[in-house]
Amino acid sequence: QELRPKSLDIKQEELGDMVEKEMASTSEAIEDAVRRIEEMMSQARNESSGVKLEVNERILNSCTDLMKAIRLLVTTSTNLQKEIVESGRGAATTQEFYAKNSRWTEGLISASKAVGWGATQLVESADRVVLHTGKYEELIVCSHEIAASTAQLVAASKVKAEKSSRNLARLQECSRNVNEMAANVVASTKSGQEQIEEKDTMDFSGMSLIKLKKEEMETQVKVLELEKRLEGERVRLGELRKQHYVLAGGCEDAAEDGEARPAPAPRRGILKKPPIAQKP
Repeated sequence: QELRPKSLDIKQEELGDMVEKEMASTSEAIEDAVRRIEEMMSQARNESSGVKLEVNERILNSCTDLMKAIRLLVTTSTNLQKEIVESGRGAATTQEFYAKNSRWTEGLISASKAVGWGATQLVESADRVVLHTGKYEELIVCSHEIAASTAQLVAASKVKAEKSSRNLARLQECSRNVNEMAANVVASTKSGQEQIEEKDTMDFSGMSLIKLKKEEMETQVKVLELEKRLEGERVRLGELRKQHYVLAGGCEDAAEDGEARPAPAPRRGILKKPPIAQKP
């Protein structure tokens, strides 16, 4: 009894219901995500314009396409799951099949949860990006998470499915489509970020004369700081090269009469690394 997996403590009816509830919950989360994206789209059109509106629309459109791909994935996964149960349970009930294959059932539940969670996180990140309170990198990470959880769901379904199953082929096609849409979200997010950052950096149209003068002075300070830092790094680079030449035996002492003399041949017993060939 102590060695039995903890999942077996769940009653057969409960385990079977958990699968159906989790798949339904995932579908509901995705539908809710689609509704929220539509609301964000409407809000963005009312509250933003120009480049920001263009970027927000592009990102939200790519998120909508991804949600639609995930919705189709979950529907296809549900159909495949029913096919697996019907073909494998024999005379047993659906609940008995889930209980008998508890590890597989747990994997299916876990994968479904991961897909639903990823969709929710993506929408929340998109909401923060549109409101300018979040980071573009969050959307990119969420897209990667969705692609990973999709692969997990396909792997969990593939374990028990027949190789010739049409639903399995459809699920794999849906998975590829989800990956493609996730890549589109990443691409639109990166291009939008670059576009916004470039506009924010170079847009001075709304500044007053005093504000412009202040920005000009602050920029001059930054330029001087960077020039000083660059000069320091050049000095450091020169000293590093000098030390490199000394260790390599390429540095020579000045002759007593003021004329340079050939560098002495390095002694291999002293040097820790072979000498570097010097240019003539």
